[in-house]
Amino acid sequence: MPTNYLRQAIHLRALSIANRFRIIRTIDVALHCFPERPFKAALTAAQNAMRKLKKEKLLLHYRTDRFQHVYGLTVAGARWLDDHGVDAAASVRRCADMTNPEHALWMHFITLACEVRGLAAHTESEALQHLNKGRKDGEPVKQGFLDVSGKKRSLLLRPDVLAYEPDGVTWFEIDRSKRGDDREAALVALVHCVGGKVATGHVLRRVVVHAKTERILKRALALLRAEVKDSNSKTMTSGLRVYREIDDGIFEVRMLLERHHSDGRISLAEQCVGHVITQLIPTWLPKVRLDAKNKHPLTGWLGENYLPYRRPSALGPWRPATSPLPDVVRNLTS
Repeated sequence: MPTNYLRQAIHLRALSIANRFRIIRTIDVALHCFPERPFKAALTAAQNAMRKLKKEKLLLHYRTDRFQHVYGLTVAGARWLDDHGVDAAASVRRCADMTNPEHALWMHFITLACEVRGLAAHTESEALQHLNKGRKDGEPVKQGFLDVSGKKRSLLLRPDVLAYEPDGVTWFEIDRSKRGDDREAALVALVHCVGGKVATGHVLRRVVVHAKTERILKRALALLRAEVKDSNSKTMTSGLRVYREIDDGIFEVRMLLERHHSDGRISLAEQCVGHVITQLIPTWLPKVRLDAKNKHPLTGWLGENYLPYRRPSALGPWRPATSPLPDVVRNLTS
């Protein structure tokens, strides 16, 4: 693969996600450009790429109030993308106004993790745009994907990330802070919708809760284990969801569904209709140093069953991530 075309391919993918998300981190480039590599090798390659992009003034570096290192697309970077067939606009002004973009950054990261696994995925804003695509004049704008009952009022729920899989959709919640009563009620209501349909018409097959801290994770687990206890105390009837913890933090959702027989009879059979999965956001990965001073683990990368979520064994393993760069180079040289 010619070096100059390889460099262009890396530039194109890195700058494209800066244009798409408006703000990115080095770890996003590692995920988007080098997913097939072990974490240290992917991070090293991404750091080298970011240094070149900064040197060429295509990206501008910022440090947020929480000491996060982020990058925005410069006017020169937008022009570079335009020259390579991508409509682009600089994002440096927006980056300068951000104080704590952590939630958005993790939305971007999980979306990219879905995509390198071969799934179509959208952030919250992208999902809403997709939901309203083709809306006719005069039709109301759809503001959410599920309409559920909360403790005191009805709630319109939107995912932080929505991924499209062959059997339905996977709904991601990124819990950066502890949920209050309303948000806890919203999570329980969301879990009660697994196996039903969302506004797109897809079946909700999985809910994945990414928690920033052990404390937030334990509270989510307490809510879900309360659902397990409550459902197990009831007789299973049509329409009732039963929850079972099949692995640490992984819950199976089961229902009685109609089964149509060849002789015309209809019976009810218990089936798994989806899963609820809880895990920690890999907050340690952006903190990894590539020298002897590193104190953070290297776990949670694509070589393991962790990103974008821990896949239940019944679904089979994730397919190994492959390099996207050869296809980009072919497009550049065709």
